[in-house]
Amino acid sequence: MIGKSQTKEGAPAGGAPALSLEHVSKVFGRRRAVDNVSFDLPAGAFLSIFGPNGAGKSTLLRMLATLSRPTSGSAKIMGIDLKEDPDAVRAHIGLISHNSMLYGDLTAEENLMLSAKLYGIVNARERVDEMLDAVELSHRRMDVVRTFSRGMTQRLCIARALLHDPDVVFLDEPYSGLDPHAVEIFDALIAAVRADRTFVMVSHDLQKGFATCSHALVLARGRVVAFAAKDEIDYDAFEALYRRTVGMGVA
Repeated sequence: MIGKSQTKEGAPAGGAPALSLEHVSKVFGRRRAVDNVSFDLPAGAFLSIFGPNGAGKSTLLRMLATLSRPTSGSAKIMGIDLKEDPDAVRAHIGLISHNSMLYGDLTAEENLMLSAKLYGIVNARERVDEMLDAVELSHRRMDVVRTFSRGMTQRLCIARALLHDPDVVFLDEPYSGLDPHAVEIFDALIAAVRADRTFVMVSHDLQKGFATCSHALVLARGRVVAFAAKDEIDYDAFEALYRRTVGMGVA
C-alpha cells in the first residue's frame, strides 16, 4: 500500500493552498533565472510547468524542493515558510528527478534504508520492504544501483521519494531517457499514489503534461506567462500561446 496513510502535523487547514508563492525570484549574478513568480496551488492539484530550456523551470522546482534558496520573495508549502523552516518543509515533500541522486555503489535496500534513517521513519525495515514491493524491485533489493536500467532506477526513485509519505511530490523531467514500457510503469505508479497528494511536474512534453495536469503554468525568461486550472483552459488556445510565447513547438 503506497497511498496516503496519515495527515502530518503542520498541514494547512482545509481549503488552504498546498503551495503559495509571492514574488519569488532567484538571481545568479546579473541573470534573473526566476523573476517575481506568484501563484497559489490547491491541495491535491497536479501542476505541470512548461517552458523552453533556460526558462527557470528547474530552478523554480529546486527552490520549492529546498535544494536552493530564493533570492527574494516568500513561499509556503503545506503552510510552512520555505525560508524560515526548510527542515519542516522537507518532511512534507518528495522529489523525483531525471537525475536520480541515488548512491550507485549502494544496493536498492541500502539506499532506501539510508533515506528512512534520515527521515526518522518508524519501522524503517517494514516500510522499505513495502516500497520495494510497490515498485516491483524486491528481487533486486541486494543489487547495487549502478547495475540498474534507467526504468528501474526511476522506480527506485519513486520508492525513495514516497518512503516518508510526503504531501507534495516534485517531478523534474521524470520521463527523460525512459523507454515506452518504463513510461507505462512510471505512469501506473504515479496514478496509484496520486490521491490526496499534490504534484508539481516540470515537462517539455506539452501534450502529455497537459493531459496529466489539473493546473498548467508556462514560464519564459523566468516569468509566469500563463497560469490557470485546466478546466479554464482551451487547449488549442493554450498551445498557440505556448508556441507564440516561448518560440518552440510541442516537445
